[in-house]
Amino acid sequence: MSTTITTSFTPDAELDLLFPPDLIPTEVRDALPKDLHIRPLAKTDYHRGHLAVLSVLTVVSDPGAEAYYSQFEAMRATPRTYYTLVIVDRASDQVVAVGCVFIERKFLRGLGKVGHIEDIAVDKNQQGKKLGLRVINALTGISEREGCYKTILNCSDSNIPFYEKCGYEKKENEMAKYNSSPIVHTPRL
Repeated sequence: MSTTITTSFTPDAELDLLFPPDLIPTEVRDALPKDLHIRPLAKTDYHRGHLAVLSVLTVVSDPGAEAYYSQFEAMRATPRTYYTLVIVDRASDQVVAVGCVFIERKFLRGLGKVGHIEDIAVDKNQQGKKLGLRVINALTGISEREGCYKTILNCSDSNIPFYEKCGYEKKENEMAKYNSSPIVHTPRL
């Protein structure tokens, strides 16, 4: 996981972003401290510690810069589907929080859409500053603006109180089946 420390903040206009930054609700931007900035994932966030922040969730392997860029382009190739955003520390220009909502298009509910929130992570040194709440609020706002009839997420039992504070309610159960065949290489995109 490449992390190149810089000391100059990179403005959105100089970045190759996953989606237009104006989709992030203004009220979320305004609620952040001035030393932090929320924006869409940038292609170069590989070098700003994006994967290191995700490692607070689970084991994250480093695919290398080229594979990271390919995954970014694959996500961007499906417009109005993937909305990964980051919170960046202005002083270091490093990612300190991340989250994603992806939009599932359905045949039911009048060709409705569902927002799926995934991969909410906050750097351990930044936890307790309501950054997770800001990420959830931004992603929920994007989902609602995209016309989703509901926004859903999975979480551990220990995180239920946090998501309830964000306006979510416990509903039904999650089931998972993991691939029993080991994946030994980064897929070619």
